[in-house]
Amino acid sequence: MAFPVLVLALMLQTAVFSRINLLYGSADIVLVILAAYALQERVTTSWQWALVGGVLVAFVSGLPWFVPLAGYLLIVGLARLLQRRVWQAPLLAMFAVSFIGTLMMHFLSIFSLRLMGDPLPVGESFSLITLPSILLNLLLAIPVYAGMRDLAGWLYPAAVEA
Repeated sequence: MAFPVLVLALMLQTAVFSRINLLYGSADIVLVILAAYALQERVTTSWQWALVGGVLVAFVSGLPWFVPLAGYLLIVGLARLLQRRVWQAPLLAMFAVSFIGTLMMHFLSIFSLRLMGDPLPVGESFSLITLPSILLNLLLAIPVYAGMRDLAGWLYPAAVEA
C-alpha cells in the first residue's frame, strides 16, 4: 500500500505543493505523511514506507540520493520513538516530528549542497526556506494525521474481543 500512497503524495508535492510557496519555502507532504503514518500505534511497516518514500523523492530531487533516504529514515525513527514515549498525546508528537523532521531535512539538504560546492548562505536559507517550510508542514500536520489514522485503521483493523 505504500507505493501508491507515496507516488500520489509525490505527484501532489511536485505538481501542487511546490507551487504554494511562503517566501521560498514549500510543504513536504511526503515527510508529513511518513511522520503521521509512523506515529500510528498498530503500524508495522513504517520503515518500508520510509525506504519507498526516500527512493521516490531521491529519484525526482536534485539532491544527492542519500539525503532524502537518510532524512526520511531518521524522521520515521524519531516518530516511532515518540510514539512509544508520548502515546497519550499523538497530535503533540505529530507537531514535534513535523517540526524536527523539517529541520533535519533542511539541514541535511543545506549541508550536502555546501559539500557539493554550492555556497548557500545558512542564515538566509534558514529564514527564507526552512522556517516557512516548517509553518506549512505544521499546517498540514493535523489533516494528514487524520487521514493516516484512518488509513492505518483500514490496513490494521483492531482485534475484536469476543
